[in-house]
Amino acid sequence: MTDRKQASEFTLAANREVFDSLPFEDERDFEEASRGFIAPLPDGHVLKPNGDFVFDPSRLDFAKGREQAPDTVNPSLWRQVRLIAEGGLFKVCDRIYQVRGYDISNLTVIEGDSGVIVVDPLISAETARAALDLYFEHRPERPVVAVIHSHSHVDHYGGVRGVVDEADVISGKVKVIAPEGFLEAAVSENVMAGTAMTRRAMYQFGALLAPDDQGTVGTGLGTGVSLGTVTLIQPTDEITEDGQRMVIDGLTFEFMPTPDTEAPAEMHWYIEELKALTAAENCVHTMHNTYPIRGAQVRDPQAWSMYLNETIERWGGQAEVMYGMHHWPSWGRERIVEMLSKGRDAYRYINDQTLRLANHGQTPIEIAEEIRLPESLARHWAIRDYYGTISHNVKATYTRYLGWYDGNPANLQPLPPVESAVKYLEFMGGAEAVTKRARACLDAGEYRWVAEVMKHVVFADPSDQAARELAADAMEQLAYQAESSTWRNAYLTGAQELRFGSPVLPDMVDTASPETIHALTLGMIFNYLAVRLNGPDAAGRELTINFVFPDTNQTAWLRLENGALSHSVERTARDPDATVTLDRETLNRIVSGQLDPEAAIASGEVDAKPDASPLIEIISLLDTFSPWFAVIEP
Repeated sequence: MTDRKQASEFTLAANREVFDSLPFEDERDFEEASRGFIAPLPDGHVLKPNGDFVFDPSRLDFAKGREQAPDTVNPSLWRQVRLIAEGGLFKVCDRIYQVRGYDISNLTVIEGDSGVIVVDPLISAETARAALDLYFEHRPERPVVAVIHSHSHVDHYGGVRGVVDEADVISGKVKVIAPEGFLEAAVSENVMAGTAMTRRAMYQFGALLAPDDQGTVGTGLGTGVSLGTVTLIQPTDEITEDGQRMVIDGLTFEFMPTPDTEAPAEMHWYIEELKALTAAENCVHTMHNTYPIRGAQVRDPQAWSMYLNETIERWGGQAEVMYGMHHWPSWGRERIVEMLSKGRDAYRYINDQTLRLANHGQTPIEIAEEIRLPESLARHWAIRDYYGTISHNVKATYTRYLGWYDGNPANLQPLPPVESAVKYLEFMGGAEAVTKRARACLDAGEYRWVAEVMKHVVFADPSDQAARELAADAMEQLAYQAESSTWRNAYLTGAQELRFGSPVLPDMVDTASPETIHALTLGMIFNYLAVRLNGPDAAGRELTINFVFPDTNQTAWLRLENGALSHSVERTARDPDATVTLDRETLNRIVSGQLDPEAAIASGEVDAKPDASPLIEIISLLDTFSPWFAVIEP
């Protein structure tokens, strides 16, 4: 098997064209990214208490001091890599500090009158703790009095238990503030579909790739994603109203909920005493995703644009600094309005031009090939395709309005991938003939076509190593040309798995971790069990169980019928097949796999009357998920 290849002459030419088309003389980002620097990130990896790896903050150090892009990286993306590689502790303005580079997102610390307010505590408890420790090394150590989650993605809440103790939240000593719908959105995305999303995220974030010139160069949003303990604490305060004001430790926050933008639950805010604004993740230094390729609900670019416009109207004339949940801040009213208005217009353009062309009868693939931003937007560095892309955002927008179907009846019920692949090869003269023709196309630089056609050969016969190698070579060159870090990571991960096989490794991140399960409402836990129910195996079985939770003084019933699992909280059913009494914490441990249910019954932690067989039967029908399913092969 061959290893990684160098850039081809076609890739070199494509990357030269990119370099010649963009304003590399504009150095403002480099000035802003270094402004307020206090201290570098400490040497060494972030580890769990047991020594397991969590994060390497130096993973992009190979890019430092290298102005010229290597042949194997798009020069525009290389510029972004150099900016992201500069991590550490930074002063944003009086009383606001950020730690950048300890995860994909920033940890922001706002100094109140008596303590500190932590904003968006990263993915993992371990990286969040390390980031806060770095801040305390250089600033007075004071208690955390509040945590603010700007939105419902895991990189903005997962490390919360690294910065606060849940007991302090329960006692009222610490507030946890989030936009309305935060918990429901976090659970929907990171638990219900968490396993599939975790596997796909390996492609998006390049978690299995080496960080170097021919491997991952980060994510476009940050250096990479941490692999530590994902935690969650239910918010104590929700922001439900536009313009809602809250004094937090002496500072006046005015909030603007922005639902259905970059996240289903998100919000902007302004601190009037500091003239400091954040647009959360709706305005960062990249084109963002209206749909991330790891999978998620499609976002609304029209709403996104309108909330950015409202942010300009409300605070654009007052704010003196705008800090984000990724990347570096922007200073000065003119620069802030430029950032907000360019973002506003880019997302509006994606929404409106997609619909214009759809109403002319074009399909999502056709529209994605046609739409290009106007030069005034295309040359603005902060909306280049480093993370999201015009191409997949357009397709997502089409799907949001019109669904997956493009209107052609031939696409209503295509054959499944393996059966389709076999038929294609029969029509095309067999695998050997297809591979021979595709190799000629590779030599001509037709990488997109080679990747498309060789997909069929690999799916028809995954053991055909020559076909896998050829498909990998095409994907590798597409990666070297990609301006989007997520596309680069996806292509390179695909190439790696084509060459060496799909990996089977220990689970890296558990989005349904015990800490996360602990934070869910009872209804959310039952919904999670319903997702795990094997419907075909359950068909024809009927069971009803009443649950009693003495520690939380809750009741619920669970009903298995017609291959579906229904429930109702705070009620009980008549004539159940069993009544199960257990503490909520015992249920958490069973659901998260920490406690065997039969052992819990034997020990008396679970009491079932008249017997436990209905509970055991339902549990036996639940699937367990592994994130190591095949992607690049059947």
